Amino acid sequence: MELEPLGDDFEENCARFLPEAVEQGCVWALEGEEGFALCESERRADTEVMPFWSQREFAEQQVDGDWADYQVVPIDLEEFMDDWLTGMHDDVLLVGINWNEELEGEEIEPLDLLEQLEQALQ
Repeated sequence: MELEPLGDDFEENCARFLPEAVEQGCVWALEGEEGFALCESERRADTEVMPFWSQREFAEQQVDGDWADYQVVPIDLEEFMDDWLTGMHDDVLLVGINWNEELEGEEIEPLDLLEQLEQALQ
C-alpha cells in the first residue's frame, strides 16, 4: 500500500501521528553521533524542538543535509510516553510532529502530546 505523503496541512499531519504511532507501537526519530536531531523552534525563542514521525519513511526523508549522517531509529511507544515526553518536558524541549519534507509542522508541548496519546490508547 502506497503511503500518503505528509503535505502542507500541518494539522492533518499531526492528526495522523496518533493513530499511526499507536498502530505501530512506536515513533521514529533521527539519531546521530551527537545524539538525537534537534532544531530551533520557530514558535518560541531559545527553545529547541525534537522531531518525531509516525512512519519510518517520513523520518527517512529527512536523512539529508545537516542530518545526512543520522540513523532512523524506532522508539517504543510506551517508553516514549513514560520516559521521553516527561524528560523532554523537564529539559524544556518541544515535540515536532510529523514534519513534512521542508521540516515544517506542528510544535507541541511534550505533556500535551502525552495526554493525547493516553486518550488515543484508551
